[in-house]
Amino acid sequence: MAFSSRLSIYLIALGAFSLGMASYVTAGLIPLITPAFLVSDAMAAQLVTAFTLAYGLVSPIVVALLPGHQQRTGLILALAIFVVANVASALATSFVTLMAWRALAGVGAGVYLALGIAASAALAPEAQRGNAIAMIMGGMASGTVLGVPLSLLLAEQLGWASAMWLIALLGAISLAGLYYKLPDIPEAPYISLRRKLVILKHPTTMTILAVSLLAAVASLGMYTFISPLIAASTSGSPPTIALYLWVWGVGGILGSFLIGPVVDKSQGSSVVLTIMLILAVSLISLPIAAALHPWLALVPIALWGAVGWALQVPQNNALMHVRKPHGDGNLAVALNESALYLGSAIGAAVGGLMLASAFPLWTLALSAGALAASGALLQLTMHKRSH
Repeated sequence: MAFSSRLSIYLIALGAFSLGMASYVTAGLIPLITPAFLVSDAMAAQLVTAFTLAYGLVSPIVVALLPGHQQRTGLILALAIFVVANVASALATSFVTLMAWRALAGVGAGVYLALGIAASAALAPEAQRGNAIAMIMGGMASGTVLGVPLSLLLAEQLGWASAMWLIALLGAISLAGLYYKLPDIPEAPYISLRRKLVILKHPTTMTILAVSLLAAVASLGMYTFISPLIAASTSGSPPTIALYLWVWGVGGILGSFLIGPVVDKSQGSSVVLTIMLILAVSLISLPIAAALHPWLALVPIALWGAVGWALQVPQNNALMHVRKPHGDGNLAVALNESALYLGSAIGAAVGGLMLASAFPLWTLALSAGALAASGALLQLTMHKRSH
């Protein structure tokens, strides 16, 4: 791979790092935002909703409308919007304007990640495409696991706005580097919006997206309830919940980076099938391991984090491969990201309803594992159909 292409992929990954911070830091800033704007915790939480809805619902529409010959411009413009929105968030003087800027940041983030994955795949040789996508997903995972705690520590010392400034600074460094170093991305053929919408009728594409959705409901949905599950499943004095969250996150970073070479050397559909099976087993075994010994629960949690984050590398790679003849791989990736956010919301909502209905907490893990197993079965069906 040429040095300029490799450098560009690293710069895109840095932007993804700042995106990972922005996606999850707001929830941790709520205790600092509520007194600053004199709003309730419930109202402040809507900042997360504004970001995620804009990311998951609006960004695919923007990607669909973007002309094929403007991929480089679109990538840089999306990151510029993301940076400006975070700067404006830090300077916001009213809660309404802050929410509007968080929504705009969500749009910029969603468009940037979709175009960034597509650009990385286009810049890398075919035999190294999985590794390139893994670099971007690893950057986002690192931003979530390492960047969020760092920005929250900064916010505790300097105020909530300092977290936004840090996100904007990292995004701006990536933006400057990409503006000067990102080479031209091969132009995609012109495709009308009507033809792009045909993607929703393509069986293989929709099956890949369905597997991503099921995995997100199971993995990200269950993550919402990891604290009460550990507390209810363990006896004695379990380690602090932060340790479990760190193990999950570090597993995610390792999984995101290490899966790249595996995807490049193996058949993508079999990799996804293996990941979904491991996800199912780790979720189902979590309450059992926690009941046996608090420290034993770290094993399924590490596996869960690793495969949960790793999954999107072969998924995005498969979508880029399937949609290459149609010229709309970036739209497929944007839809895949939407499936993740939608799945996370569904998982959290269903889990909340189960708890409100007095279901034991272990049934959440069992249900999440069953959903992952159904995703594995769907993947197996697609794997057999392709052979």
